[in-house]
Amino acid sequence: MQEVTVLRGDPLTFSLSGEIDSENSEEFYGEVMAAYTPAPCDVVFECSRLMFIDSTTLGIFVKIFNVLKADGHVLKLRALRPQLKKLFVICALDTVMEIEP
Repeated sequence: MQEVTVLRGDPLTFSLSGEIDSENSEEFYGEVMAAYTPAPCDVVFECSRLMFIDSTTLGIFVKIFNVLKADGHVLKLRALRPQLKKLFVICALDTVMEIEP
């Protein structure tokens, strides 16, 4: 189960909690795009309460990153738990996405 809370502003900030996996990753993508599309800007994902993601979710983050990059905006991940940060590092996504403490 996942919860996505949108904190409007610039940057557009999403507070993530719970688990995002293959069962709910498309819903997650839809929520992000619904908030982003009307007023494109930089996006921050606050991840301190995010417990689990799978490879499908990593793909969704890449998909979001590509949309933002094409629009000239930045994706940042904030407060990733060490085990989740490790996934981004293993996949070398930390070289293209900003990961903040």
